[in-house]
Amino acid sequence: MSAPDERTFTALRTQLHEAAEAFAEGQDGLESILLGLVDDVERAVREPLEIFPVCHHSPASALAMARRLRDKQPKVVYLELCEDMAPLLPELRNCKLPVALQAFASEADGFPSQWSPLSVVAPVTEASAEYQVLAYALDTPGVDLVLVDRSSDHVFQWDARGETSAEPAAQADPDAPPPEEEAALHGDAVGVEIGDLRPRFADLEEHLLRHGRVRHWSEWWHQYVELPLGGSDHDTYRQVMFLIGSLFRRLAPGDAHRVRVDEDRERYMWTRMREHLAASGTDPADCLYVCGAFHAASRVAEFGVHGSDTFEISPVSATRWQHGLIPSSHAAIEAQFGLAAGSVSIASTVWAKNLRRTRVKPYRLAGQAGTRKPKAKKAAAASAAPPDRATGGDPAVPPPDKLTGFLRQEPALDRLDETELLGWSVEIVRAARRNGYLASTADAIAVFETSILLAGMRERAKPTPYDFQDAAVTCIEKDTVPGRRDVRRLVEIMMGGDRVGQVGYDALPPLARDVHDRLAPLELGLQQRGVRRALLDIAGRPELEQCSDVLWMLRYLLPQGAARPIMGERKLGERPIQESWDLALGTHQRALIELGYEGVSIEQVLEQRLRRRAYGPQATAAVVLETVEAATLHLPGRRFADELGARALEVLSGERTVDGAPEVLRRVRRLLAYYRTAEPALPPWIESFVKAGYAHYCTLLPTAFTDEDATVPQVAAMLGFLFSMESLALSLGCDRTQLQLALAQSHPQDASKTALLWAAQTQLGHLTRADVRARCAELLGNPLTLDAYPRYLSGFVHALEPVPELTDFVVEAVSEAFGQLPDPVLLPWLPSLITTLRAGGAELAPLLIREAGRTFPGRLDALDAWTPPWRAQPAAEDVRPTRGAAGGRPAHLLAAHPATCDAMADLLGCEGTWHTSGPESPGLALAIRHPETSRALEALLASA
Repeated sequence: MSAPDERTFTALRTQLHEAAEAFAEGQDGLESILLGLVDDVERAVREPLEIFPVCHHSPASALAMARRLRDKQPKVVYLELCEDMAPLLPELRNCKLPVALQAFASEADGFPSQWSPLSVVAPVTEASAEYQVLAYALDTPGVDLVLVDRSSDHVFQWDARGETSAEPAAQADPDAPPPEEEAALHGDAVGVEIGDLRPRFADLEEHLLRHGRVRHWSEWWHQYVELPLGGSDHDTYRQVMFLIGSLFRRLAPGDAHRVRVDEDRERYMWTRMREHLAASGTDPADCLYVCGAFHAASRVAEFGVHGSDTFEISPVSATRWQHGLIPSSHAAIEAQFGLAAGSVSIASTVWAKNLRRTRVKPYRLAGQAGTRKPKAKKAAAASAAPPDRATGGDPAVPPPDKLTGFLRQEPALDRLDETELLGWSVEIVRAARRNGYLASTADAIAVFETSILLAGMRERAKPTPYDFQDAAVTCIEKDTVPGRRDVRRLVEIMMGGDRVGQVGYDALPPLARDVHDRLAPLELGLQQRGVRRALLDIAGRPELEQCSDVLWMLRYLLPQGAARPIMGERKLGERPIQESWDLALGTHQRALIELGYEGVSIEQVLEQRLRRRAYGPQATAAVVLETVEAATLHLPGRRFADELGARALEVLSGERTVDGAPEVLRRVRRLLAYYRTAEPALPPWIESFVKAGYAHYCTLLPTAFTDEDATVPQVAAMLGFLFSMESLALSLGCDRTQLQLALAQSHPQDASKTALLWAAQTQLGHLTRADVRARCAELLGNPLTLDAYPRYLSGFVHALEPVPELTDFVVEAVSEAFGQLPDPVLLPWLPSLITTLRAGGAELAPLLIREAGRTFPGRLDALDAWTPPWRAQPAAEDVRPTRGAAGGRPAHLLAAHPATCDAMADLLGCEGTWHTSGPESPGLALAIRHPETSRALEALLASA
């Protein structure tokens, strides 16, 4: 070749200079931009270390990369990818693409806590240049692959969250359908890709879309860049990509943080490359630098192998990063990077078409799912092929100007595209028929002609898949969608559909492999996507109980739908007999893999999560008791449950509100019932919890009765705790006087809480039912308190929680209300009564219904002659005997059954003789001496 010309792009510079003079009055600004583009291109092509610019998931980039790798056979490939992800690359052989490389940190050390968990993903598809690089470098002996982009830790170090994100995704197509389940495979992770090439100047993108007669950016790129570059040579491809990257960079808005991050990434990558060149002594001519076109035409001082070494890379933080592979999908990539729905699937179709048309042999990882291992002779021939220095040119001699000819060429209609379009038209009609559309052969002809018509209206040489999609919607969909999928979605499926990747067993973290090994007895193939039905006959096959334990832990840890029980439940003190599950571990593989970042077994992860929740800043006593119950259900041994129980006692002592009292009551009752039946003795922590809770709620009770923020169910739950735990608390040393003083100091103003107080006083014996009945009658007889009576009844209904013995009295009070309240008062109260009963749930409503069924007649014709029992008989039991009284029912009851009295006296160690004379005979002397025993015996017989 001739000597290098200093003005290789002279003709292009002259043309752009004339254009600036013709279209701009003041040519300085426009000319500097246009000529700056040429300077950027020339600087990039003159760099001794060959730069290969790419666009993410671009078939043209992948095709050009495959060609260049076979021609050049570089010894070192520098790749724009997070450098800490390098150990993951060999595991790609065990996966089915698309997958994503992931760096994950459950806890942020050095970053704001609200950012946790931290996650960075880098998707890889087969129709991408980065996959060609990875397959070439990993399967070619002697090739060194070096990742040079910033680490995952630096991604968040350079993040200015709240101002702008480190990698903000572009806006997706507003006309796109809502994302499906696969679109959430990446979650909230920050996405990094090779070649995020899209205008950052909104006016520029709008101008390109309007004049290109397209709806979204993916369609513009496919029409005006992807198709023309699909058959171009190496030099043309590089110069066009350099030009596009320089254009988007120079016309980007002046976001200081975004510009600084872009330039720091370029400084970072060139610093790493020069370090590797200096350490290895590799000739830059034997290297290839693969990066996004946006970063290829860089103007930083560190650019090039001869750039300055002034950039200092900051140290990483103390965050503990975990790395692994997670499944990805076309929809997930489109959702994260703001691409149009179906664009990645169309790119995959174009990639396959380009391979058939050009007969280029792509690189594929040996042993990867869906690929065949290359034969030894062909592999040796490919590795021994000498580098072709003609294509691409000598680094010392810059290539000629290819931009001018490329920008002037006009695309020509290919007959093969018409044949392909005809096949698409027939296939979409066939798919529409399967989905309920009344499509015919005439519709196929209409779609074919309309596609060509739309392409002509949009000044395109040939119809694109996007033209075909619009034509199919216009000609087939009509007014309604008869099935689950519309025509647009059918076209996406026909073009390749949403392919979902899968991480192979060998590439899974130890926890995920352990889960699959422990569930192997089910023989269901749980690594595959979809729902599998598991039937566990634990009584017949006791070994399946271990599978049941794993499934219940997965249900607690994984998202809803990953492990869903159909039949069977796990409760304290119960063991399963038969269970049925719907399992979708393959669909939720990402969540299972991320569990592996937190520990080596699901028991360890469950313990860590329970401990984190129990010791969190927002933990309440109810929350900690929930973790105690979960630990008791799922984890072996009592060590961890006892630790959490001690934490529950600590949290309860520090609470100053009663918001969690209902939940505390429910969980403590369950735990007490379990420990009393399953353990020889109660754990020390629960005894301390009951003792401390008794004193705690007694202290808060007077305030709760008067506090407007404390609801009636919460106060009822406090009383339920005090009354139901009273016997245990008193045996542990608590004093009942504390409860009596708390009730004496309670002076509620609310009607519902007043009824609660009356019920509590009745339970303690301070009031009789006759006293409460008289007060209710007084309320019904006073016109001033008549409107408030329904609120008293609501309080009595909630009082069934602490005092279930009042069920018959509540039925009596409600019946009296229905009989005496006027309709203007009764009817508005009924909705609140129904709401109260519904809130009480399975505890209160069944009590009232059962008692009402025993009280009211079972036949309608018996209702007229029926007399309420509380009116038919005088309530003799409501008369409370005074201490030392000789008369009354207890004494006569004892006199009627002297043998029972003798047995009770012997049991209590009392000595006495029967008196047969006098008005108190027989047996009244003993009754007078021990009136408490008489009343207790009466209550025992009455309950029996």
